[in-house]
Amino acid sequence: QVHLVESGGGLVQPGGSLRLSCATSGSIFSGFTMGWYRQAPEKQRELVAYITTDDNTKYADSVKGRFTISRDNAKNTVYLQMNSLKPEDTAVYYCNAENLMLAREFWGQGTQVTVSS
Repeated sequence: QVHLVESGGGLVQPGGSLRLSCATSGSIFSGFTMGWYRQAPEKQRELVAYITTDDNTKYADSVKGRFTISRDNAKNTVYLQMNSLKPEDTAVYYCNAENLMLAREFWGQGTQVTVSS
């Protein structure tokens, strides 16, 4: 059984930083593209960033230069370092694991990030 468990969310003031972690279990991670998505109230879920198995990354324009995604294959964990946070970054952040060749995709349960003074 596959689990993706996010942690690291919370309340932070504008301009602050948080680091999200997503730990995986089961026979995934090394062969999967790992991503972070977010969903704000009354908005659609959107891609924040992803990192491929060979460490290629892609970011949403709204977070470029502020967020950094990384993966630790030894720990089966993906991270999202978020700096210079803005109120508009407030959302539930979800971890995603995807393998297009296997047509398999998994989601975490989400972690709340609130940016407010």
